[in-house]
Amino acid sequence: MQQSKSIKSVAKEAKMRLKNRFWEDYKKEVACSVKTASEEGFTPSGVENYFKKLVVKTVKGVSEEDEQFYAKVKLMLDEVGSRPRDALDRLMDKNYFSGLSYEARERYLFRLAKRYQEALTRYDGERGIEKALGR
Repeated sequence: MQQSKSIKSVAKEAKMRLKNRFWEDYKKEVACSVKTASEEGFTPSGVENYFKKLVVKTVKGVSEEDEQFYAKVKLMLDEVGSRPRDALDRLMDKNYFSGLSYEARERYLFRLAKRYQEALTRYDGERGIEKALGR
């Protein structure tokens, strides 16, 4: 889990974003992408929501573990090309799983399924926008 940041470190990060023209660049990228998406027939609000989520992740920070899990799911979906039936089996840590009790295995599978579902939602949203923007 991510440790909470001090007010001083958060303020320092905000100052660096302002100094490095983070927000100006963000606004330009959103405006350009909205224009491209509109020309392709996508709704501008979908593109704006995509960029809002990206900037929130950038500013707020995301745990390394969650990003690694998403990268694993993304790689799996890109390789297979569809939703594999054995997705949870591919994603689970089999050594860890085999050492758990029955109840702990159930909890592990439910958590894994929830994380996988969240990753699928994120993947679908990002893929749709990225295809529209030609990335």
